[in-house]
Amino acid sequence: MAHSSSSGSSNFLYDFLAGGISGALAKTIAAPIERVKLLLQTQHTNPKLIARPYTGIVDCFKRVFVEEGVLSFWRGNWANVIRYFPTQAINFSVKDALNRQFLAGVDPKKRPGRFFAGSLLSGGIAGSIGLLIVYPLDFSRTRLAADIGKAAHERQFKGLVDCMGQIVKTDGITGIYQGFGISVVGIFVYRALYFGGYDAGKRAIWGDDAAQRNSSILARFFFAQFVVSTSETLSYPLDTVRRRLMMQAGQKGNVEYSGTIDCFSKIISKEGPTGFFKGNLSNIWRSVGSSLVLVFYDEFQKIVAKGGKH
Repeated sequence: MAHSSSSGSSNFLYDFLAGGISGALAKTIAAPIERVKLLLQTQHTNPKLIARPYTGIVDCFKRVFVEEGVLSFWRGNWANVIRYFPTQAINFSVKDALNRQFLAGVDPKKRPGRFFAGSLLSGGIAGSIGLLIVYPLDFSRTRLAADIGKAAHERQFKGLVDCMGQIVKTDGITGIYQGFGISVVGIFVYRALYFGGYDAGKRAIWGDDAAQRNSSILARFFFAQFVVSTSETLSYPLDTVRRRLMMQAGQKGNVEYSGTIDCFSKIISKEGPTGFFKGNLSNIWRSVGSSLVLVFYDEFQKIVAKGGKH
């Protein structure tokens, strides 16, 4: 029994480190696309962009480069890495721990529906737990990425700590949890499809764990890209609403949205259904990073599996 407990702890630690490292690497690679996506998604609630919004992805890339410099594409990335390391580490480790509980003894060939449902539930719960723990960092990452200006005096925030401090000072601790309710719904949907779809799909396509490890890394990447693009597109409207609510925190005077329902209603009436998907094309490009996370994690697991044999 002691050996089983020790083995479980080791698996959890390996999952935690593998998920965190793979997430940090992938996010840094995809940071420029990530910032463009956030700028396009939140520009309607960004006071510095309302008068002169970006016309699209190319215009956004061009203006950010010219007006703020190449390094500005990584603005908010430090907060993102700080957020993403524990987020992915928690997501992967909790998801795998839940899978071991929910799917113990479940043969995916004989009970594919049960396996798929268990995978979805594990992914959704893991994503919700991760969000609860690191939401202030996610909030700060969004505000820093949307902060316009080349010189420090042109920007609202000096950095991660200053961002949190300013919002807490004006709105209290609840300020850095703006949009949390809709975020939980969105992350459950996204992570359920992200983890559940990938895990169940790998099992259906390649079979058991050993066969998956021997499969082509390129094939797994393309499959991961399909899963991630689908899950992010389906959950994107929820993400747009939560980002816009985040942008209102700390604003003086009247805010545009009184809450989640009001935000949904006004986006529909003023911008139409396409308003929910602004920045989604760059989000699909950015999803390459999320696909790499899944593949990197598989590769880390492969290294751990080989190491355990020696």
